[in-house]
Amino acid sequence: MYVLCSPCILHPELRATGITRSSDLALFERAIERCRYFDIEMVPLPCPETLHLGPDRKPGNFLERLNTPAFADLMDNLELQVQDIIDERGPPLCILGVNSSPTCGVTSTYYGSEDQQSPKRTGRGVFLARFPGICAMDVATFAKYRIYLAAPLFSTAERTYNATLYDLLKKHLFEVFLPQEAGDDTDTRMKREQARIFIKNKEDLDRADIVVAVIDGADADSGTAWEMGYAYAHNKPVVAVRTDFRRAGVHEQVNLMLEESSKVVSSTIELLESVNSPLIGKRDV
Repeated sequence: MYVLCSPCILHPELRATGITRSSDLALFERAIERCRYFDIEMVPLPCPETLHLGPDRKPGNFLERLNTPAFADLMDNLELQVQDIIDERGPPLCILGVNSSPTCGVTSTYYGSEDQQSPKRTGRGVFLARFPGICAMDVATFAKYRIYLAAPLFSTAERTYNATLYDLLKKHLFEVFLPQEAGDDTDTRMKREQARIFIKNKEDLDRADIVVAVIDGADADSGTAWEMGYAYAHNKPVVAVRTDFRRAGVHEQVNLMLEESSKVVSSTIELLESVNSPLIGKRDV
């Protein structure tokens, strides 16, 4: 398994001078960590901008710096090189790009001002646009792969369903923390053990990029509700899984505070789409 990736993810020095922030470097490292964790090879794309303008170039959009016949010829040649990689290895899992890049943007690109439009446009950069048949993911999306699975865990049925979701998310290249594996789950545990479990769960909530919460039942489990609220307060996306057809009201599937602070889904395919699984063929993210 491999991904094609914007070369600056592996080599940030290839970026235009002055644009790389510490937050960018953190995202690049997280994307690399995900690939290491799941043994995904990262194959860098050639960098058209570096080859055309050199490594010490200033920032600029496509129309200002790259809209020339020579650059178009260069991209023609580089496209053939990339196609050779695909022919040899088979299709990649996806292409990892960097949004706003004139060449490697995924959902946004600095194309340049034309007909009074904003210089920043939606869509792929000019190089990634040459591979429309391959799903592309922005590195910031791909870097979010740590999931905290919040769910009731008091019965065999509940724990079995949680384990099923855990296995599914792992298969879709997510690192998943499952609280039912944190330790003693009896009703006779000591106070010290309760404190340890609380601290462990909170640490993994803090570490998570996404919270997936199971909210089946007449009302959501109180511990799950707390974890959802904690995640929302810390600006973590929450995807709530509800397969229960009962409704809390005409406009509510479940408690409105939980519903308004999460994205409620009713199937595993909706869940995988909502957490941006790289294995799901879908629009660029």
